[in-house]
Amino acid sequence: MTRFVDLSIPITNDVISDPEVMRPKVTYMTHETTWEQIAMFFPGLTREDMPDGEGWAVEFVELSTHNGTHMDAPWHYHSTTDSGARPAPSIDEAPLDRFFRPGVKLDFSRLPHGHVVSAAEVQAELARIGYTLEPLDIVLVQSGAVYGSEGFTDQGVGLGAEATLWLTEQGVEVVGTDAWSWDAPFSHTARRWAETRDPSIIWEGHKAGRIRPYYQIEKLANLAALPPHGFMVSCFPVKIERASAGWIRAVAMVED
Repeated sequence: MTRFVDLSIPITNDVISDPEVMRPKVTYMTHETTWEQIAMFFPGLTREDMPDGEGWAVEFVELSTHNGTHMDAPWHYHSTTDSGARPAPSIDEAPLDRFFRPGVKLDFSRLPHGHVVSAAEVQAELARIGYTLEPLDIVLVQSGAVYGSEGFTDQGVGLGAEATLWLTEQGVEVVGTDAWSWDAPFSHTARRWAETRDPSIIWEGHKAGRIRPYYQIEKLANLAALPPHGFMVSCFPVKIERASAGWIRAVAMVED
């Protein structure tokens, strides 16, 4: 029997999953207050004409393309990819056949927040779960971040340039994390930057996309409910022209 696992967080006013400057806003218009919107289409209509005096429910949403569970396109990371050989594709140029594929879960939740996962650590985790990557597998990282908890944007591990490039060398083109970012949280990276002044550590996992293109899912949920492998992932992005990202309803299908 197929078990469907919702891997997405909601777009909500109530749970903080982005820095204040990037938070989404949902405005709810309810049945009690919207009959006049319907009356605009039917001159002379009164509230009493509507069943129970009710109109419709409508929501207005103010969003960044990076709110909620979403997929980053290579255009988000840099203007070019393939080491400058071509323009980086935007989300509306994404190849749809990449977004319904076998999934693999790598669990790094035991590591401290802010840790930058290396290629060797990715290889060790694959050995631990007894799995060899296949081209176009979707690799999901359980980072240790906990959606809905205080300080979510500062939680979880990140994957650095080395690990990201190793994955793409294996033919992986779609990855994801349940943290706010594929990279280590900025608060942790900023401390390292203050010590080293090494610019290569800033957003290094994302910037690996300028070398080799890949698509990246952020703010997943419920990864603990997944086995290490043996499941399918559906993660089609909303088609937004020239956009750096698109929202997705990420779902895993597990055969129990």
